[in-house]
Amino acid sequence: MGGVLGDVRVWAAGLGEVHERFVHRFARSEPRESALAYMRGLIAPLERKNGWTLAEEAGHAAPDRMHRLLNRCDWDADEVLDDVRDYVVEHLGDPEAVLIVDDTGFLKKGIRSAGVQRQYSGTAGRTENCQVGVFLAYAGERGRTLVDRRLYLPTSWTDDRERCRAAGIEDTVAFETKVVIAKAMVRRAIEARIPFRWVTADAAYGFSKGWRTELERADVFHVMATTRHDTVVTRWAMDHPVHDLFPGLPRQKWKRRSCGHGAHGPRVYDWARVEVRPWHREDRRHWVIARRGVSRPDQISYYIAYCPAETTLDELIRVAGSRWAIEECFQSAKQECGLDDYQVRRYPGWHRHITLAMAAHACLTVLKARERDAGKAETDPPSSYPSPSPNSDA
Repeated sequence: MGGVLGDVRVWAAGLGEVHERFVHRFARSEPRESALAYMRGLIAPLERKNGWTLAEEAGHAAPDRMHRLLNRCDWDADEVLDDVRDYVVEHLGDPEAVLIVDDTGFLKKGIRSAGVQRQYSGTAGRTENCQVGVFLAYAGERGRTLVDRRLYLPTSWTDDRERCRAAGIEDTVAFETKVVIAKAMVRRAIEARIPFRWVTADAAYGFSKGWRTELERADVFHVMATTRHDTVVTRWAMDHPVHDLFPGLPRQKWKRRSCGHGAHGPRVYDWARVEVRPWHREDRRHWVIARRGVSRPDQISYYIAYCPAETTLDELIRVAGSRWAIEECFQSAKQECGLDDYQVRRYPGWHRHITLAMAAHACLTVLKARERDAGKAETDPPSSYPSPSPNSDA
């Protein structure tokens, strides 16, 4: 029991710390207090996390205050998100970090929730009636968490302004593809001077040559998944299919490597890369990377990379494999922080709930990093030798 109580105290202190970052965003005391109570409820071991259960956890007689927090109180979820992002950078910032883009579905009934329609949901693995949110994750040495979000609005919504107004979607909110949303998120991260080195995304985003070109012009290194139908510039053709680069590759060019741990252990594949875009800066390179199944060599996935000239294949494999970190964020944020446990229908309410859930997830991630640091400090033997510098050969 003492251990459980200790954990509760640590969690409460941690939530208080992240809450202090954005408490000034609320002009009145009620929403300030409700925001902290809401986050506490999100990480509490409740079977369901809705207005009633969160209110009961907070000691409220009814869910009115929680509903006002999400739907009627005056506060800007984007400003709060900026403060949460700064908290993440302060505690998890890593100049070698990877920014990861992906989307996730939120299954819904009915037709009134903002952005809902029958569309593909990666969560369900099929087309379902759902909302889809586009997210940006930050994955560094000390942990990974979500740092940006936007609800995707299909044209079935943006073409019907009356329906939009009923869901709290302003007339200025126009249709944007998921790739456009993702580009805006990475731009915001750059403008906010978040420390990172790489950007990665799955083929739904990486297939966009326009986005890859924009990242390259900004000298942002990236490893983007793409499809076998993508084409690249080579010495032999201006539109060379990526799948045609590897059939004649010598066997010794393929390297068997793990790109990280999955649910069933290390994710081991055979990897190879071919240099493309022969006209480039002397200190930069472009690669097409192939990932081939060990037991199913006919199953091949492709990536396109822009990186420093000295980047090894192992480093590119690490970045490609880091994309799974955002899936882990989705899973833990939904299981531990109620990311998908909400009953709001309006556009502003969705962003408010998701932002507070992300704040709670960021808090838990920071607390886990501190716990690892404390454990490492207890087990590491004292040393009179300084650690090697990042640029040393040690």
